[in-house]
Amino acid sequence: MDNGKLPFFEELDAIFKDRAKNMDRMMLLEAEAGSRPRKKGKLGKPPSSDEDSDGDNDEDNDSEDEHINNGARKSRKSEMGQRVTAEKFRANSMQEVLEEFFQQQQRAEEHWHDAVERREHEWHMREQEWRDAMEKLEQERITREQGWREREEQRQAREEARAQKRDELFAALLSKLAQEGRY
Repeated sequence: MDNGKLPFFEELDAIFKDRAKNMDRMMLLEAEAGSRPRKKGKLGKPPSSDEDSDGDNDEDNDSEDEHINNGARKSRKSEMGQRVTAEKFRANSMQEVLEEFFQQQQRAEEHWHDAVERREHEWHMREQEWRDAMEKLEQERITREQGWREREEQRQAREEARAQKRDELFAALLSKLAQEGRY
């Protein structure tokens, strides 16, 4: 049999085997208790030769037969009672086994739920850490970009100032050359 499909097969099998052994012991003990010989007094004795008449003997035999029949009835009732007791014991032991199995299943399910919740919590924590890291990287990127823009604006402002000074120098030089060329 493939025990991979039944997760608690070995445990249940061991429990049922133990219960069966206990049931066999209980049945033997009850059977021994029911079959012990009892002291029967006069009825259990063989007829004596001292008895007066055959009529008395017949009465003793009749009462002995009745006693044997009563004993057989009692032993049948006792066997029936033992069977009922054994069946009740089996039913109770089956119920106990099933309750134990369901409790074990419930504990396993609770453990599984706890593990799932723990994994989910860990996943959320990792996701939050990842989001925080991404936000930090985004802030760093924005800061670098702003720094680059500021440097670029400063560079452009310096270049414009240089270009303006150059233009002024060219204008001054041209005007000086123009004035010298007229003279």
